[in-house]
Amino acid sequence: MRALLQRVSEGRVDVAGQTVGQSSAGLLIFVCAMPGDDTGTAESLALKISKLRLFKDEAGKMNLSILQTGGSALVVSQFTLAADTSRGNRPGFSGAAGPAEAETLYLHFAQSLSNLGIETETGTFGADMTVSLINDGPVTIWLDTNAA
Repeated sequence: MRALLQRVSEGRVDVAGQTVGQSSAGLLIFVCAMPGDDTGTAESLALKISKLRLFKDEAGKMNLSILQTGGSALVVSQFTLAADTSRGNRPGFSGAAGPAEAETLYLHFAQSLSNLGIETETGTFGADMTVSLINDGPVTIWLDTNAA
């Protein structure tokens, strides 16, 4: 799985003018399932994210995890994280998992975060979403479970 994390002071996802998910201070997580990913991959990624020290402690250093701060997560499906730009000018997305598998893993990932004690909301899989956020820092982290 691939994930792009942004530390935010707030985030919101709207579909057709209606808010479907939102978060206060915490993480906005764009996530993409890749071929070969499974529920174990989703759970491992959620656990890794829950422990990443991306939040400031009382000394202003990034020493605290989302679990330690009580932050929330807004999870948004983002198949374009699988973009292949190695040829031509049009990205290819054949490296993403198929829609049915991707939706299952996306929802399992979000549930895994929730099961770890992180207040979690989501966007709507496959929808044309408008994502709004206030990036805090800015802090943006790229994770790929298949990276060496």
